[in-house]
Amino acid sequence: MPSPTETVAFLRQVRLFKDIAEPELATLAQSLRERPLRRGQVLLREGDVGEEMFIVLRGSLVISKPVTGRVEQVLARAGPGDFFGEMSLFDRAPRSATIQADSDAILLALDREAMRRLTEVSPRAAAAFFHALVQVFIERLRASGDLVAEVTRWGLEATGLDLDSR
Repeated sequence: MPSPTETVAFLRQVRLFKDIAEPELATLAQSLRERPLRRGQVLLREGDVGEEMFIVLRGSLVISKPVTGRVEQVLARAGPGDFFGEMSLFDRAPRSATIQADSDAILLALDREAMRRLTEVSPRAAAAFFHALVQVFIERLRASGDLVAEVTRWGLEATGLDLDSR
């Protein structure tokens, strides 16, 4: 388990927290809960309810989505400094993917209550966090749009349609 100083130093390297001042970051670090996972352990499944996001402190995880039966499509891999589950800080919708440890891992969990406290105590720190989060949302949305276009093209090519004749 990292010391409070080590946790703050780690968070400083995470994109979401890099612009938060030291005192607020230290307060936020105290509200994070550590979550160890063993290799192969499922943290959450698509459809689960959640109210927290996770930051990978150590190890690696696989983010996947069920396709059919027991077939899953790997959407991404997450390692130290990466984060996921942030949508649950804003809505109560079911989880959109399954997360499983690819190796032994330690996560830091940030829940809605801790985020609410940060917003009340330091609107400036919350604004820095939300600004960074919006930037990540934009990047992920663009990547999803590119993937949809690519999958659509593959599907059309698989049907034998001559896409260049139009």
